Amino acid sequence: MNLVIDGSTALGFLLADEQPESASRALDAVERGVPTIVPAQWWVEVANGLIMAERRKRASQAEITEALNLVAALPVITDEQTAQRAFSDTAALARQYELTIYDAAYLELAMRRGASLATTDGALVKAAEVAGVAIF
Repeated sequence: MNLVIDGSTALGFLLADEQPESASRALDAVERGVPTIVPAQWWVEVANGLIMAERRKRASQAEITEALNLVAALPVITDEQTAQRAFSDTAALARQYELTIYDAAYLELAMRRGASLATTDGALVKAAEVAGVAIF
């Protein structure tokens, strides 16, 4: 089984004031060695979410620095085809399911890799279910 985790899931296990059960389970799967694939924008999304949490005083600079270091050390694979598919398959999915192109990239990746999708985003969950993608 492969796993695709989105930014909402990563922020869920990185920020102390979130920590939904599904995000904790996803982190556990990554740490157990479940092959985990992310689109290239995931790194920027997660880093941005952490810096915004610091700016909004949801976490201290030290806590965010620790979270950034944790994320950098995660054994995740960055998908090399996400950018190439942005203007074709991903755009089509964004239109079909009324998703942002960012969220559609997670759906496209999970579909292409036959992976489960870990997300806490309601619209993305609905789209994945309709598309036949397993939710982690």
